[in-house]
Amino acid sequence: MTAETPDTPDTPDTTDTTDTPGITGTPAKPGVPGPRALARRRRRASVARFWREYRRHRAGLFGLAALGLFVLVALTAPLTVGSDVDRVTDAPGQPLESPSSRFPLGTDQFGRDLLGLLVWGSRVSLLVGLLAAALSVTIGALIGITAGHFRGWYATVMMRVTDWFLVMPTLVLAIVLATVLSRSLGTIVLAIGVTTWPTTARLVRAQTLAVESRPYIERARALGGGHWHIMSRHVLPNVMPLVLAQTTLIISSAILAEATLAFLGLGDPAVVSWGGLLQDAREAGSVSSGDWWYLVPPGIGIAVVALAFTLCGRAVEAVLNPRLGVSR
Repeated sequence: MTAETPDTPDTPDTTDTTDTPGITGTPAKPGVPGPRALARRRRRASVARFWREYRRHRAGLFGLAALGLFVLVALTAPLTVGSDVDRVTDAPGQPLESPSSRFPLGTDQFGRDLLGLLVWGSRVSLLVGLLAAALSVTIGALIGITAGHFRGWYATVMMRVTDWFLVMPTLVLAIVLATVLSRSLGTIVLAIGVTTWPTTARLVRAQTLAVESRPYIERARALGGGHWHIMSRHVLPNVMPLVLAQTTLIISSAILAEATLAFLGLGDPAVVSWGGLLQDAREAGSVSSGDWWYLVPPGIGIAVVALAFTLCGRAVEAVLNPRLGVSR
């Protein structure tokens, strides 16, 4: 007779395979971080390396400090100047008062405090610049990635459309759109966004073609990777640094374009912006009468913000692509 071995209860497998540093299904070694922890560590190291390189560019730091100041002023405007600063009725001063202790930047043609209007107008100018740049970069990146990936007749058509937008005057197209559509901030954002994307599309398509010529893209296709997988998981992360640098450069152009359209009287008359203040100053005859306090502050604000975004964009571009050799 053979002795029967006692039945042993089934014990659940407690081997942890979720944080496997190597092949799925192999037990994780004690003290070895998992793939998610490694990914987080790489991202933190990448951000730290970017900031370390960015700090070496003095012009970029100056632009970043100026932008931080303007953003702080714009966000705190409801607390510092109040939301009724643009009211024409019950204006606190007389029309076109020169700068004084009560009104550091004087008053406008309605007697409103120009310092308060300048602070409140920064919200609109920055918002329009950011939204228009985001729309422009989104359209350009979408067209550039798809044209570089699919190629063929689709790429030919998209590039011919891009070339048409490139040769057409951007300001003229924006003026036409702002004239045809209703006068609002949404119209200004749309007019700027749909006329400034071709440069981004050209740059992103060139980068997409360079990325898709690499061997790991061929391996991804051989393993069954579809179009969406390749564009979203392989191409997009590689073109994002270029898109980020292009965004910071387009924001300054968008702010200048918004000021130009508002100065031409194509903006929303019920919204205070720096370009709208210049338009009001022109209508009030400040140029001929010598009321410099009505013209100079909005112009300086537009110039400083555009310069700050340009400096930040140049610094970001130099950090992400050191071969450009941008001076510090």
